Amino acid sequence: MKIDLSTTIGPNQFSNPLINAAGVWDETALELDELVASTAGGVTTKSATLEPRSGNQRPRYADVALGSINSMGLPNQGLKYYLNYVTTHDASKPIDLSIANPNPMDNLTALQMIQDSSFQGLTELNLSCPNVIGKPQIGYDLAALKQILQQAFKLFTKPLGIKLPPYFDLQQFDAVADILNQFPLTFINTINSVGNGLLVDPTSERTLIEPKGGFGGIGGAYVKPVALANVHAFRSRLKPTIKIIGTGGVRNGTDVFELILCGADAVSVGTTLMQAGPQLFTKLQDELIQLMVQKHYPSLATFRNQLKAAH
Repeated sequence: MKIDLSTTIGPNQFSNPLINAAGVWDETALELDELVASTAGGVTTKSATLEPRSGNQRPRYADVALGSINSMGLPNQGLKYYLNYVTTHDASKPIDLSIANPNPMDNLTALQMIQDSSFQGLTELNLSCPNVIGKPQIGYDLAALKQILQQAFKLFTKPLGIKLPPYFDLQQFDAVADILNQFPLTFINTINSVGNGLLVDPTSERTLIEPKGGFGGIGGAYVKPVALANVHAFRSRLKPTIKIIGTGGVRNGTDVFELILCGADAVSVGTTLMQAGPQLFTKLQDELIQLMVQKHYPSLATFRNQLKAAH
């Protein structure tokens, strides 16, 4: 049985739906090269600020049995570094250039820099970083969300998507989707980590990470139900032209399948990629193909957004 894993977001054709989540294996050109060389369908750069950032104090990341906690604080090499990478490397697969700035006006400056560059891939505006000390997530301020999208589309004409925080109320899904449907977004990426969780070491009686008193973004298996819910909720509310990258809790091919079943066009991997490295993508593809063969699904389109309710 011939299996077609290809998918499309905006003008970009992906050979398979798997990409890295922004912030994982993507801070340096060497790491990005390893992703390009892997079997991932696409590559996301580290969310870039205008100037390089060293991020929060360490320890700022910890693995646990069901996932991870982090308060990285956007360590990155600065937007010029990543713009240089994406415009000078002959990438064999689509690249998603991610930007995130604690100051919203800096996001507009960053978008103008990308607009003026030769880069023609996807741009991801991260409005959901929960780990910048003293800065709230724009994704939870609906007035600010609408305002930055209004400003962004006045100057930006290239394919643009946004990364969203997790939402937990049906009225939030309605309100956010109502805003997003007013703009020519190419995609959304949902979810970012569940912000301000807390994990402790019972032996030392200390938090696992230091920044923000131990509060950090929770990822991994912990957040899979939230990711599935957000993908499914937004797919039923957004206009069809807005594609969805589903992120959260992927450990195996079945997890990838479930996110696509809920409506995802592509699937990004964070915690498990951090733990296993880029060779993970081959394992996930093999497991997804095996499941599709068992279910007699020749392509992603045959089961995407086909989730049925229990009865």
